[in-house]
Amino acid sequence: MQNEALIVFLKAPRPGAVKTRLAESLGTEAACAAYRQVVQTLLRHLATLPNVELCFTPDDAAAEINLWRHKTWNLAPQGDGDLGSRLERASTRAFANGAQRIVIIGSDCPVVSPTDIEAAWSALRTHDVVLGPATDGGYWLVGLRAAQPTLFADISWSTRAVLRETLDRARAASLTTHLLRELSDVDTLSDWQQFLAQAK
Repeated sequence: MQNEALIVFLKAPRPGAVKTRLAESLGTEAACAAYRQVVQTLLRHLATLPNVELCFTPDDAAAEINLWRHKTWNLAPQGDGDLGSRLERASTRAFANGAQRIVIIGSDCPVVSPTDIEAAWSALRTHDVVLGPATDGGYWLVGLRAAQPTLFADISWSTRAVLRETLDRARAASLTTHLLRELSDVDTLSDWQQFLAQAK
């Protein structure tokens, strides 16, 4: 592992297991196809980055995720537990493998670019924590320059409080923070329609 590592959290593209909110409008098969398109768009944007780990769930999905892997990229399962446990596990592993700055993103925000990732790595030279705010109150990116388990434990995941709680945790731990640009996930039918319109 190089000094700077990017970890992308992914789900196996299985109908009924991905884009469940979108599936309420499109159905499970179409929502799964939408997820594939979002992920493929994101990974195409990141194709120039050499040191990428695709961190997937469930743990038996390696063969499915491998179809998205570029030659210099790696695969790793997320393991059990809530999102916080899985984020902590992935970040701790990356630092144990020699990374000095790590960035973790999800797979719901297809407009993330290498420029965003490089901006996060750059900010980590002078800040302890970097976050990419999402319009739904969460974050689309978290960057660290040391393991910070307190940022991931007992967070109200999948609520509008995620970013605020994380910033509060960082402040309480006297960690310096930096915010990137605000972006939107593709979760709802309107999000999907906007994504399609922008993709034309």
